[in-house]
Amino acid sequence: MNYRMIVYIMGQIFKVVGLFMLLPVLVGFIYGEDHVILSFGVPILILMLMGIITTIKKPKNNSVFSMEGFVSVAASWIGVSMIGALPFVISGEIPDYPSALFETVSGFTTTGATILSDIESMSRAALFWRSLTHWLGGMGILMFVLAIMSSNDARTMHMMRAECAGPKVGRLVSKSSFSARILYGIYIALTVSEMILLLCCGMPLYDAVIHACSSAGTGGFSMYGDSIGHYNSLAIEMVIAVFILLFGVNFNLYYYMVIRKFSLAYKNEEVRWYFGIIIAATGVITVNIMHLYSNFGQALRHAFFMTASTITSTGFATADTAQWPVFSQTLMLLLMFVGSCAGSTGGGMKVSRILIIIKSGIKELKYIINPRAVATVKMDGKPVEKGVVRGAASYLVLFIMLMCTSLLLISLDKYSIEESLSAVITCMNNIGFGVGRFGPAGGFGELSAFSKIVLCFDMLLGRLEIYPVILLFSIKKR
Repeated sequence: MNYRMIVYIMGQIFKVVGLFMLLPVLVGFIYGEDHVILSFGVPILILMLMGIITTIKKPKNNSVFSMEGFVSVAASWIGVSMIGALPFVISGEIPDYPSALFETVSGFTTTGATILSDIESMSRAALFWRSLTHWLGGMGILMFVLAIMSSNDARTMHMMRAECAGPKVGRLVSKSSFSARILYGIYIALTVSEMILLLCCGMPLYDAVIHACSSAGTGGFSMYGDSIGHYNSLAIEMVIAVFILLFGVNFNLYYYMVIRKFSLAYKNEEVRWYFGIIIAATGVITVNIMHLYSNFGQALRHAFFMTASTITSTGFATADTAQWPVFSQTLMLLLMFVGSCAGSTGGGMKVSRILIIIKSGIKELKYIINPRAVATVKMDGKPVEKGVVRGAASYLVLFIMLMCTSLLLISLDKYSIEESLSAVITCMNNIGFGVGRFGPAGGFGELSAFSKIVLCFDMLLGRLEIYPVILLFSIKKR
């Protein structure tokens, strides 16, 4: 294990996050919030000092393999979350550290679950920092570091694998650092485009920046307690819904479209299923909730937005789904499990992983019926490697085991089984809202400090897809 290189990578990430933390300081000065000097100054100083000290000298042995890549990513995410919570505590806006940590982890992992009951009372700088953590966590903090690094060797690929969601990660071009730049370029372009369109829809500049950052990371932090429903604007809802769906698409497909290889994008089976599930779920939910609204258009409007917000794990809301029929609530829970596409900023199991597991099950059924039959699991018309199929099945098993363990721990708070399960599912799938008191109209503030810490790990497990976090706590000295 190359510990020195792991510390070096963490130092680079700390410096980047420290620089980004200057942005909420600027926002605070613009809105006359003098407390930002202390509340953000202290964590910025900590991050920069740690970053400079650990990166003064580059390790002679700069080799990074899978273990180092996974461990450095997990350790960095935990580190920046712990320090990123300090502005809330120092300013007194969230004086309880476990609650501040929950809010920060929820931001970086793009979960969007909140402990705040009065969001409107937060300072502009704090609200901006919450949404900025979404934007940083959406594409990945380490991905940004890789985008500005000149290295093109194999070690960057191991780190990309650790932070990018999905069954398999590959380069877009021969150099991993160039791949990171391409992905971040697309990410920034989509974020700015959404911001401009929200401004055109009448949203104030500050609000547009906040919601564009939250949409880009498919996180869901808003500056109002009633989320996007606060604006009561069809135009704003549709812009946000369309963009969160776009952020839920594999970013490799955008690259193919940029280089005019449209056939590669069109052949992607995962994206076809992704949009097919959205259309089907929207239609079924619309019919199921139609009696709750004045007309079909209103029902379709809320069904489409909430379906888009749920399957992409964004967590924005225009309606309280706790008031919807049980059928629609159950369908929402299923959408939370499915999630968006691999290689996107969305959460969940990922459509491609679900497809691989289903096709693998069908293959086994065919083998039982006819042991001599030769069947392979295919995606996009090509056979899927056995390692990828095995990995998808193993991930599902680990996910269920960890979910059950978390459910057992959360049940110590004595909430109902439905609410406890909802809290675990929404955090492990990085959704942001569940059912009951943890629904869009509720929050996680009433949970005990112990439960908040458990759910923090659930959010990290979901965002980093289990393995980096497990490997971090299982490393041994060699």
